[in-house]
Amino acid sequence: MAQKQSPVQRRSVDTLNLILNAAATLLGEVGIERLSTNLICKRAGLTPPALYRYFPNKYAVLKELGSRLMERQNNAYLEWLKTARPSPAAGSKAENIESLRHMQELTNAVTCEFPGAVWIMRAMRAVPALQQVRFDSHNFVAQRAFEDVRQYYPRTSDAELRLATRLAVEMLYAATEMVFDEPGLDASKINIEMAEMVARYFEKFAEREVESSASGPA
Repeated sequence: MAQKQSPVQRRSVDTLNLILNAAATLLGEVGIERLSTNLICKRAGLTPPALYRYFPNKYAVLKELGSRLMERQNNAYLEWLKTARPSPAAGSKAENIESLRHMQELTNAVTCEFPGAVWIMRAMRAVPALQQVRFDSHNFVAQRAFEDVRQYYPRTSDAELRLATRLAVEMLYAATEMVFDEPGLDASKINIEMAEMVARYFEKFAEREVESSASGPA
């Protein structure tokens, strides 16, 4: 499913983006199963050979769309880290919840701006070969989260803290999926509730530090 080539010239870049935009739009109209390279070419106004210069099949197109969406979400997280309190130990409970809520809001905003995002996320769930794109993104965010919180919980093992950050990433991403899969729900309420859940989850590590502080250095 690898992309055949990465365009360098402006015309080639434009063609690649035309293919991806057409595929993203079609996803919302016909779904994953009915999407085909012929439909993509017809919508983009290209011949099949033009598409096959870059992608061997529709799944390679979906993989590239997924990678770009995950990169957009990852970048939103990195931007949030520049100004936010990344650790539930870095501020008050209310501050931590608000910070996490803001992070969810940023993630949802960049997702909303990405053409066909809801269907791309569904494709990454439904197509086994695309799941690694999501896993790679989540592992990247979890690793950065681990690095940011490591200093606050010296009495927690690396293995336990890595699992905690990975679980938190999964929970937060699931909340984003929920917002887009069920647009009738209150997105703001979902963001607040999920932020509180994650903040409460990390409270146990902070409590451990307080409880064991009397025993001396970790």
